[in-house]
Amino acid sequence: MTIGFSLRTAVSACALCAAGMLIVTSPAAAANRTGTDPGARGRPNAAVPQPALLQHEGTQVRPRAGAPETPDVSALSWVVADAGTGEVLAAHNAHEKLPPASTLKTLFALTVLPAVPGGVQHTVSAKELAGIGEGSSLVGVVEGHTYRVSDLWHGVFLNSGNDAVHVLAALNGGWNRTARQMQAKARALGAMDTYVVSPDGYDADGQVSSAYDLAVFGRAGLRNPDFARYCSTVETSFPGNDGSTFEIANTNRLLTGADGVTPYPGLVGIKNGYTTNAGNTLVAAAHRGERTLIVTVMNPQEGEGFEVYEEARALLDWGFDAAGHVDPVGSLDGLRPVAHGAQVVVPKAAPAPPPAPAPDDWPQTGAIAGAAGLGAGAVLMGLRRRSRRLARG
Repeated sequence: MTIGFSLRTAVSACALCAAGMLIVTSPAAAANRTGTDPGARGRPNAAVPQPALLQHEGTQVRPRAGAPETPDVSALSWVVADAGTGEVLAAHNAHEKLPPASTLKTLFALTVLPAVPGGVQHTVSAKELAGIGEGSSLVGVVEGHTYRVSDLWHGVFLNSGNDAVHVLAALNGGWNRTARQMQAKARALGAMDTYVVSPDGYDADGQVSSAYDLAVFGRAGLRNPDFARYCSTVETSFPGNDGSTFEIANTNRLLTGADGVTPYPGLVGIKNGYTTNAGNTLVAAAHRGERTLIVTVMNPQEGEGFEVYEEARALLDWGFDAAGHVDPVGSLDGLRPVAHGAQVVVPKAAPAPPPAPAPDDWPQTGAIAGAAGLGAGAVLMGLRRRSRRLARG
C-alpha cells in the first residue's frame, strides 16, 4: 500500500515536532519565599503587582519604554501569558465569568486523560451516547462499534465531538462524576471562576469559566505530552463502519489554515469552541525562539465568525513583540508562589512513534480508572480531504 503525504500532513508533522513532546516544566516552589507575584523573581526593577490587579475591569498592562501598544481587540475577555513562567503579560476582564463552549474540553482532557489509557479498546453502548445536546458537534461515534481510546481523543480535540466526550466520560465513571472531578481539578489549579455542569462545554445553566482559567488549563495541558500531541494534530483518520476509516481535520483554523484563515507560524493548538450563548472562544499557544505564549479569546463582538482567530493572532504578535518590554500584571500560578525560570523544552526532531499496543496488553475498561495516562503515539496518514464542521458546544 502506498501512503501519500499531503502538504497538510507535513504541517501536522511539524506541529508534532514543536508540540507533540512539548513539556512546560513546572517551576519548583521557592524555599521560604513570600510575596504575591511569582513572576517578580528575576525582575528586581519591577514593582510587584497586587493580587487584585487582574480582578479589575478593562485592559491591564504594565508597559516599559519601547513597549508596543496593545492591539484593539473586541473580545469580551482575553489573556496573554507566558507558558513557561506563568506570567500574565496583559489581560482584559481576565476573570469575567462567561460561557466557555468547547474550550472547556481542555479541563475535561486534563481530568480524564490520566485515567483512560489511549491503547484501551472499547465497544460503545447506546447508553453512553444518550443525552448529547441538540446541535452538538459530532465526530461520528457509532453504537456497537469498537474504538481505541486514542481515536476518541482525536475526536475530542479535532472535531470537538461531544459523542466522543460522552463515551470517555462513561469510561471515567460517568457524566456527573466527571463533572465533579473537573470542578475539583479546576480548584486545584487555582481556576476559581469555573463552574462545570456539562463536561463537553455544551451550554448549560450556570456553566461558566474565564479567560484566566482557560489559560491555566491550556498551560497545564502543555505539560502533558498526550494533550500536546492531540491538540496540535492537524488531521488524521477516524474509524468508520466495516473496518473503513474517514478523514477528520482540526477545526482550529489558526492551526490548519482552513476557510481562508492564514495559519499562525509556530502554533501549537490548543482548542476552539462555539455555542450560541458563548459565541466564538479560543485557547491557543504558539512557540517562537525560546518562548511559548498562551492566549485566550472569549466572544469577539466585531467581525464574522472567524474574527476570534484574527484577534488571537494580534494578541500573539503583541506578546512576542512585547517580550522584555512589559512587567507582568499577574501570574497563572495565582495560588502558588513559585520560583521564576521555568523552561519550555522543544525537541529539534520528532521521535519515532512507539508501536500501537495490542488490545490484550491493556487492562479491561473496568480497571482503568486509576491508571496512568499512557496514550499511544499516533502516526498521521496522508490525507487529502478535511472536515469543515463548525465546532459547537
